[in-house]
Amino acid sequence: MGLYFHTPLLGWAVGSGGTIVKTIDGGKKWKMVVSGTTASLSGVFFLNEKLGWAIGANGTIRRSQDGGETWSSQLADTQVAFYGLSFVSPSEGWVVGGNGTILHTKDGGLHWVDQASKTSAALYGIQFLTAQHGTVVGAVGTVLMTDDGGITWTPQETQGAVTLFDVFFSDTSTGWAVGNAGAIFQTSNGGLQWIDRTLPCTSTCTKLTDLLKVRFTDPQTGWIVGERGMVYRSTDSGFTWTEQGAIAKASLFGLSFPTRSEGWASGGKGTIVHLSLGR
Repeated sequence: MGLYFHTPLLGWAVGSGGTIVKTIDGGKKWKMVVSGTTASLSGVFFLNEKLGWAIGANGTIRRSQDGGETWSSQLADTQVAFYGLSFVSPSEGWVVGGNGTILHTKDGGLHWVDQASKTSAALYGIQFLTAQHGTVVGAVGTVLMTDDGGITWTPQETQGAVTLFDVFFSDTSTGWAVGNAGAIFQTSNGGLQWIDRTLPCTSTCTKLTDLLKVRFTDPQTGWIVGERGMVYRSTDSGFTWTEQGAIAKASLFGLSFPTRSEGWASGGKGTIVHLSLGR
């Protein structure tokens, strides 16, 4: 369901039943590795070609120090499902999940400390641009921001109760959040205000697509993936989005761009799809 590419050749994907696979040839071949868990895994991130983490159901956090060949358990002292993670250094990172959970580590995940989110909403997306500046999104329109490394999390107004699944800032001012029923919110002032850019329902549309992941590869070029394999692209800094059509039958939960011109999306039923600007 989740994937991450460190370079155009080196990537990892995770999914149900504790599945972790790795490629070293740009996705031509994928090798199954032993994860040491049967929990459904939702997210994976590698800080460099060796050090990475995978997260998932039942409070699962796994760490690899050898490029994903072997994985060890990290104790989070909770049974909530984790949905998002963000690391800014080999020692410091955060994970978010069910029931408003935000956990923080300063020692590479050996110890995880709960941060007060002041919400019970499920939290799905997280991004830290620096060790101080982070954003979290989740159910019922939840957007939380911090400027002190998560010591205090401040809720932001989004004018809606939609579930937000992902957030991405291209710099400290400019960011996007995406969610169910075509929801897109954009900020140009660091999250103080969010402008509703929700996709319209066109004549061929029977149901607005849930949007699950958003990434920008440069200040102009953005990608969104969602349910039923749908892909959208923007070339004007997210003001307008063009439907690229369905690139898979399954819903797409993962999106990773190791370079500006090519990336990968992942989804249910073992779906992994290559994206390039030529699409």
